[in-house]
Amino acid sequence: MYSDEEVAALYDVLNPWDPEVWPADGFHSRLVMGAGAVLDVGCGTGALLGWARENGHGGRLAGVDPDRAALARARARRGDVEWVEGVAAGLGWTAEFELATMTSHAFQCLVTDEEIRASLAAIRAALRPGGRFAFETRHPQARAWEGWTPAAVSEVRDGAGRALRVWYEAAEVEEGVVSVAETTADAEGTVLRVDRQRLRFLSEARLDGFLAEAGFEVAERYGDWVGGPVTAASGELVTVARRA
Repeated sequence: MYSDEEVAALYDVLNPWDPEVWPADGFHSRLVMGAGAVLDVGCGTGALLGWARENGHGGRLAGVDPDRAALARARARRGDVEWVEGVAAGLGWTAEFELATMTSHAFQCLVTDEEIRASLAAIRAALRPGGRFAFETRHPQARAWEGWTPAAVSEVRDGAGRALRVWYEAAEVEEGVVSVAETTADAEGTVLRVDRQRLRFLSEARLDGFLAEAGFEVAERYGDWVGGPVTAASGELVTVARRA
């Protein structure tokens, strides 16, 4: 078996935070460095806020995530950031942050209407008047899940130097919700672990309906990470919403 702690460490190997290399990281990093108080919802292992502090952010930084193993890595990364175990809907802050972020398509983990509404309400409450919420979802028209097959395997070495194979497989697609299995195997293909999650793919109109209902107005919307408009070929819905 591959433990939760090992999975959290592997996540950092598979997803290194580097604004100079990855346009998505650059987009969020620029916003964070321009805000005095930042809340990262679904902070995972703390890569974004850790990078911000290491690169001179002197304001308040707080990260929230329900994954204890990931938060343990975040706390080991930086002791001068607030790390809180929990989910978006459970946030208890009121008008304390200039910016909230939700990176790595984490918004898609909010599957039901109730989860989306409760999460947006809590994020809005945590923001000061005029505060911004930056996040992204995969545009359903691009049908990203069709590329999640065992053929698209990543061969990596984890923090302990072990050779691993990691792949994703879309097991079920129903009413905009995709069930995904993430498989971790050793170099010979012996399966060590299978993790499953469900992701919701929202249309632009449906997403904006939820935002408006929660008291947000869309300030910026892009179809890619370099500021391009949303088109028929866009694979992303990159959003900066403002607390109305």
